Amino acid sequence: MQAQRLAQTTGRSARVQPFVSAKISSVRRSRALTMRATASYELDPDNASILVCGGGGVALHVTRKLKDMGSWVWMMQRTDIRKAEIEKMMAFVPKGDALSKDDVQRVFDGIEEVDAVVCTLGGSVADPRVDSEGNINVIDAAVKKGVKKFILVTSVGCGDSKDAPGERVYNILKPVLVEKDKAEEHLKAAGADGKLTYVIIRPGGLVSEPATGSAILTEDSSASGMIHREDVASLVVKALFSMKADNKVLTAIDPTKIPGPERVAFQL
Repeated sequence: MQAQRLAQTTGRSARVQPFVSAKISSVRRSRALTMRATASYELDPDNASILVCGGGGVALHVTRKLKDMGSWVWMMQRTDIRKAEIEKMMAFVPKGDALSKDDVQRVFDGIEEVDAVVCTLGGSVADPRVDSEGNINVIDAAVKKGVKKFILVTSVGCGDSKDAPGERVYNILKPVLVEKDKAEEHLKAAGADGKLTYVIIRPGGLVSEPATGSAILTEDSSASGMIHREDVASLVVKALFSMKADNKVLTAIDPTKIPGPERVAFQL
């Protein structure tokens, strides 16, 4: 029924059905292999199939923005808490726990073609397993599926930005940041092997107030500060459809909320 509603609302049906005839599937598999074999690709926001993995917050904003652009969006959820809200956006809601490889694989298997993945999964200091294991499960399934582009949202304090949040903040968040580091390195390794194109985005401290529209991406790994979740989502979507961000590690900050030196914005 949801697929029918989508087709009626948008007037398009090419990407609505998760499964199609063997003949069409064969053509699409051939196309996917061609795309993977070349260094370049093109994602059309009006016809891209995108899987968003994340409980809420940034992930919800990303899903809403992608649907507004005309993309076909699946948003994996561990529970049904947000199902009604997501379905109102006309997005699909496959159920799956990122900590279960079988669940994640089942979600990917249920989508006929996945052009890109946006992964914002995050745990807690008390239980940070999803920051590594969950993200890695999604990365591995994306590689197996032949996904062209993967955006991983982690945090300032990961990798070479370890000193950016300051020693006190880093030590508080260390259990989470250490696990996110593992996911970043796993994704970079997949990119280095030519298995997919990636973008890693490290936002500063997240707040839920309305977007300011002033947030930027920067290659300056020493940058830190607060940023609104909706602004992060806007930057994620821009990076998704910009080849300039390919295989980059970028920090997301809002200069209007950060005292100190001016940061050079990365131009998408």
